[in-house]
Amino acid sequence: MIFIAVRFDVRPEYSDEWLTLVDDFTRATRAEPGNLFYDWSRSVDDPHRYTLLEGFADAEAGAAHVASDHFEAGMETMAGAIAARPEIIHVDMPGQDGWSAMAELSPRP
Repeated sequence: MIFIAVRFDVRPEYSDEWLTLVDDFTRATRAEPGNLFYDWSRSVDDPHRYTLLEGFADAEAGAAHVASDHFEAGMETMAGAIAARPEIIHVDMPGQDGWSAMAELSPRP
């Protein structure tokens, strides 16, 4: 699995509409055959910061994502709304195929 985390600092005038701006890109990415997850979160400390967690089945799926038309369109849309170059963590996780259950915590009966 390829795991990617990206932090986006968004211009204040776009912060409240960010998820709408990236909605087409998000939907298209989630529909890709090799996409495992594609989830946005908004910071509780900074209303202009969003974090994207992405999972792709393998390097080929990640490469297909970056080569897609919707990726190019998404980058164009985001470039007009970000305040700084995003920060990224990109990790190849062999043998992992998505989320695992956390060992240390379970719901109480």
